[in-house]
Order: sequence, then structure tokens, then C-alpha cells
Amino acid sequence: MNKHRFTPLIMALCVVIGILLGLFYSNHFANGKLRIINGGANKLGNLLETIQESYVDDVSLDTIIEKTIPLILRELDPHSSYISAADAAEVNDELRGSFSGIGVSFSMQNDTVTVMQVIKGGPSEKVGLMPGDRIVTANKDTLVGLENTAVMKKLKGPKGSTVKLGIQRRMEKELIYYTITRGDIPVHSVDVSYMLNDKTGYISVEQFGEHTYDEFLVALTELNMAGMENLIVDLRGNRGGYMHIAIQMINEFLPKNRLIVYTEGKHSKREDYYSDGTGSFQKLPLVVLIDEGSASASEIFAGAMQDNDRATVIGRRSFGKGLVQQPMDFKDGSTIRLTIARYYSPSGRCIQKPYVQGHGEEYEMELIERYERGEFFSGDSIKQEGKEYHTTLGRAVYGGGGITPDIFVPEDTTNMTSYYKEAVINGYIRQFAFDYTDANRDKLSNFSKTADMEKYLRKQNLLEKFAQHAAQRGLQRRNLMLQQSRVLFERYIIGSIIYNANSTQEYREFLNQFDDAVQRALKVIEEGKARPKAGMKY
Repeated sequence: MNKHRFTPLIMALCVVIGILLGLFYSNHFANGKLRIINGGANKLGNLLETIQESYVDDVSLDTIIEKTIPLILRELDPHSSYISAADAAEVNDELRGSFSGIGVSFSMQNDTVTVMQVIKGGPSEKVGLMPGDRIVTANKDTLVGLENTAVMKKLKGPKGSTVKLGIQRRMEKELIYYTITRGDIPVHSVDVSYMLNDKTGYISVEQFGEHTYDEFLVALTELNMAGMENLIVDLRGNRGGYMHIAIQMINEFLPKNRLIVYTEGKHSKREDYYSDGTGSFQKLPLVVLIDEGSASASEIFAGAMQDNDRATVIGRRSFGKGLVQQPMDFKDGSTIRLTIARYYSPSGRCIQKPYVQGHGEEYEMELIERYERGEFFSGDSIKQEGKEYHTTLGRAVYGGGGITPDIFVPEDTTNMTSYYKEAVINGYIRQFAFDYTDANRDKLSNFSKTADMEKYLRKQNLLEKFAQHAAQRGLQRRNLMLQQSRVLFERYIIGSIIYNANSTQEYREFLNQFDDAVQRALKVIEEGKARPKAGMKY
């Protein structure tokens, strides 16, 4: 039985290779485009022709290609991928830093599109849309019950085009209609920037997109004007993006002629990237935060800081993506992102974690394996199987799977109970926070400072209200566990309400007060240990 398991894939592989190599494209690239060739792979080309001319039923070779290319690329490595023409625009919008739409963020509440935030200066704010509004129709098409992707297609559109929305608003019996002219909506990747105290700035970078470096410079300038003498750069959960953007950002902190990263592959000769000495913050004490969600360009940043002994890295071991993808566009708008090289940190280590070709599922499960063996909770559980390398000061660092931080901060499980886990996993806390915010928007809008809102919320007996709300929806009340996890419940509930009523900035300002990694970073800075020194003990 098993010997026939790969037969469909092999046949499909033949079909697609015949199309890609025999009929249309070469395995040579120029400027990111695939060149047309006339010859090669005649046998596979003949197979396609035979299928088209002789197969018993009608068959769409285009459909076969769309379904099979992703399977072929998954046989190469975990990060080579295919993006269909239908999905390419949405994927690229995130990194390009803007898209054309109406200017709201939304979530689905009881199958209804609910406006969470209205982007300042955007098309929706100009016509009067408000947080809490339910978008029921778009150009007479109902949005109730649709999936997020379908809703996005209704709300997005070419710049200058219009969409008529039917809005259900609290205290209004009839739908309110707004005609909105779509415009360019910025996608910010530097989502949080503020002073943690009188001397220490904090910047959170969500991804490395086209405009991230510019946003980063603006944030640095504003913090510098506010008196910044130290900086924490938070890359936790940052899945990466453009390598050249990460290099530009790293350059701000390194003296001239320091190696930042280099890339090399079988068909790609080694290419080194050095700092040019023009950075404005070369002496600024710096701490970098990472975790298992930090990947690719995030690891380039953290690895360059660590290997050059420029910053202390705090958190948990990063994801381990050290493969470089080159986009190659087809004429129909679809794209292949093909792995062409590996990137290496300045000490010479490749951060890519091990993988077996064709075993993508096992690769994705690796983070779960880390969790199960206790790596999220104990630094001693980190497996260092790669070769030992050394930083500029001679500190030992390791290749073969992510960036291991200089200071390990475990995931916080204090006062965790099964009742709390169930409330989180099944969305009871999130739903309660939304319902509370929705019912109290007028009151919450009166608070100009997050600290004042937090103080007010702590007096509203939210834990009891949550327990009643969740019990009515099927979560059996457990009083002992409710009290044991009180701190976690209150933190999650209050934080979610602040997020719903304000923005990501205020939300993170609230959570960072209790964030172990942020607090450890502040302690390291206070002790004068942000910049590593030979023989330093943390």
C-alpha cells in the first residue's frame, strides 16, 4: 500500500514540471522574473499534450497547476511557497505598508461585522463611522454570516471607488447608510512606541515591511526628543519580512565595517552586508526581546546585535528560520517564493533549524515539541545541538536552530488553572470584554489616560461579572480556580477592554507593566548591562 502513496504526487509533479520547464519557463532568473525558453523537457511536454488530446474527460491543466505547485514546493523546504494570483495582492499589502479600503479594523461578533477601531484620518472616520457599529450590508449585499476573507473583498477595492454600507448602531432602530470613498490605508509595522520611564524608550516592531525603517526612524527621533537614554526593541511574535529593511535598522546601532549578515547558496555566491558607520544610535544602550514567534528578519536583527556584542538579547529561543526566499512572478499575478540561499549571522552560524524535505508537518510541530519538553519554562531544556561559534568578545553562541537569548525569561504560568485556560481557549474572556466595552463605550470614552481607565475598571467587579457571563454561555463556574487565577483574569479582561476602547498602543502600555521580559530588560539597563562585556554575568 505505502509504495503507491506518492504516485499521485509524482504524476502531478511531472505535469507541472512539464508546464514550467517544457513549455514556458526556465530555471534561470532575471530581475525576479522567469525567462521564457523554447526547448527542454520534451517528454513531459509530450505527456501534457497527450493528456489534453486523448484523456477520456475534459481536464483543466490550469487547475492541476494551481493545486500541485504548492505540493511540489513543500517537497523542497518548509519556506518555499506558492501564492495564487487571488491571494498575492493581500499578502503583498501587508509588507508594502498600505492597501485601499474604508479604514476600519473589525471582528466577527455573532456572525456580524463589528467595527473595533476606526483609523484616524481614514475614509470611515470622515463620514462618521464609530467603534461598535455593525456593518450589515455593503452595496445591498449582506455581510452577516460571511467569513473574514469574503468581508474583506467587499470592503476593499480600488482607490477612489465607493461602497454604500448599511450600519446598525446602538440605540438606533433603523439602519444608517454611509457611502464611503475608498482610500489608501496605512499598515503600520512599528505599532507601539513610548517611554517606559524617564530614560528608557520602548519600540515594538510587528514585521519588517517596506516602510518599517522609516517608521522606526520616526519612533527613534520622537523618543530621543523625549529624553531617551536607553532602548528596548521588542521583536516577539515578529515573523520577519524584508531582509534589507532589517539591515537598514541594524545599521543605526553598529559602528562602521561590522558584519551584519551574509547569505550563501548552491547557486548564490556569498554576499556580505556590512554597517556603513552612518547610524545615529551607535552608543545607545540597547536590549532586544525575542521569543519562539520571532523569525527570519527578526533573527537577523537579534543575531547581529548578539554576535557583535552590541545588545543583550532577552526572552526565549527564536523560531529558527534561516532560509532566504526570492519572489518570482508569473504573468497571471501569482508568485513563487523560492528558497535560494541561507543567511548566516556575523559569527558564521546558520539560524535555520533542522528539517527533512517533504516533512513540513513535522517542521511546524517543532514548536509544540519545544513546549512539551519544557523549553518555554526552563532555559535548561533548550537543546544546543549545533556547532559552537563565538561573538566578538568570545562569548559562545550556537547554530542549528534559532537565536538563544543571553537571558532566558520563561512563559508565565503563575496561578494558571484549567478554568482560566478553558476561558481563554474558548474565547469567553474576549467575548465578555467586547460585550462590556460595547455596552459602556460612552463612559469609557471619557478617559483620556489609560491609567485612569484601568483604575476605574478595577472598581467594577469585573471578575464576578465575567463569571456570570461565562456561566450563562456554558463555562461551569469554579470559585476556587476563579480566585486562584484572579490576577490573570483581571489582567486579560482589563487589557482587552482597554484594547477595544482605545488602541494597540494603550493595550501594550498596560500589559508591559506586568511583562516579565520587559521588567527584566529594565533591570538589565538599570544595572548597566545592556551592552555585553567580556566575562559579564547576568
